[in-house]
Amino acid sequence: MKYPLRNLVYEKVRQAGNMTDTDLMNALSKDGVTMADAEFNKILLDLEIYGLIRVAWVTKEKRRIELVADSGTTS
Repeated sequence: MKYPLRNLVYEKVRQAGNMTDTDLMNALSKDGVTMADAEFNKILLDLEIYGLIRVAWVTKEKRRIELVADSGTTS
């Protein structure tokens, strides 16, 4: 069974907490995951709609991705 890319992206953001989109793409490529920019943007949009991450523009070509709430912990 193949692990969905959306889950891989979310796990990377959850591990780092806050990161830029280029850092995220580099971390994914180190794990052997390659995807097109359109697919990467769609995954980020889906995760933002689900309320898991927040994406904000830092500069014209760089985005900051931050974790909204860590749903993996129970308090």
